[in-house]
Amino acid sequence: MKKYIALVLVAVLVLGIFTGCGNKGNKETESQTDEKATESVNSAENNTEDSTQSSTEISTENQNVADTEQLTTENGQESSVLACPSVNGKLHVEGSKLVDQNNNEVQLRGVSTHGLAWYPQYVTNDCFATLKSFGANVVRLAMYTYESGGYCTDGDRQQLETLVQNGVQYALNNDMYVIIDWHVLNEGNPNRYSDVAKTFFAKMAQQYASYNNVIYEICNEPCKGATWGDVKFYASEVIPSIRSYDKDAVILIGTPNWSQDVDEAVKDPVTGYDNIMYTLHFYAATHKEDLQNKLKSAADAGLPIFVSEFGICSADGNGQVDIDSANSWISLLDSYGISYVCWNLSNKDEKSALLTPACDKTSGFIYEDLSDEGKWLYGVLTSHVTQETSGT
Repeated sequence: MKKYIALVLVAVLVLGIFTGCGNKGNKETESQTDEKATESVNSAENNTEDSTQSSTEISTENQNVADTEQLTTENGQESSVLACPSVNGKLHVEGSKLVDQNNNEVQLRGVSTHGLAWYPQYVTNDCFATLKSFGANVVRLAMYTYESGGYCTDGDRQQLETLVQNGVQYALNNDMYVIIDWHVLNEGNPNRYSDVAKTFFAKMAQQYASYNNVIYEICNEPCKGATWGDVKFYASEVIPSIRSYDKDAVILIGTPNWSQDVDEAVKDPVTGYDNIMYTLHFYAATHKEDLQNKLKSAADAGLPIFVSEFGICSADGNGQVDIDSANSWISLLDSYGISYVCWNLSNKDEKSALLTPACDKTSGFIYEDLSDEGKWLYGVLTSHVTQETSGT
């Protein structure tokens, strides 16, 4: 059976599925966010169909990947090609590693939404099923906090919370992990809205303490002069709000300089709490050997690292894609078993979007619907499933 499945997957790749291309960045300008906030009001009103829709749009090629999800190990026990909540259970941190309920190392690979206020149409059961069929086992729900439509500014908080709640449930429906991302960006210092963050995360943790698929990311990208001391103080304020209800969920903490300065966390890590990881973000056309060396040094020092956002274009979301750099990054992350999530699930006219601007689908994506970055990511995800299925 293993050999048959592996041959099917290899055949799919040979037919043209595994092609390289892709890149991204995610820094929204204020004018762009204003446009997207206006669009979000209209699109969110049409976003309630979700979980009852059929998944028949998913292409046969993609479904071949999904069909390989459950395999049988040599000792006769069922195992999952992709780490998933139904098999691996709630994750935690041991040393520098993300591990499952049986202390087996786990690597999550997946996709981040764009801002939920601007692209709510992708938070559907069928969309997540399509991502799962590609080989993703985690979805990151990026909820901006400051920009137009942000949770802490002029956004519809109830609508945003509903999108997060739907996203958690759709991830669970599809046996995927999910990251609730407090997407700090243009406000720079996460302490600006720490009181709102504490209330939000307490509410989420109270609701999801019994779930085994939820990870909390308490600040996306501290920047604009925010120091590690600022971030560490913020973490000391927000983490107790989560731990009051969810004692052992994994919590991701952003690092200064748009989540690049993991070396600061190495020198002065957060103490007093278990299951803490620190995020590093990169864009392959901009960030190369220097940032890779920073990651290696931090990982070698024992820091638990999670790449909760990356792309393969320039850091502004455009520019040229850099396949060689992207592949180098993935090889490095794989060598350390570090999890990674690609930005972003949208059809925005930028290099970092996974879909082409012409694609108006919200699920059932086929190869032609994918941007250069989307095609590259599809190849990365499916090739990992092929390798794990064939035992290589």
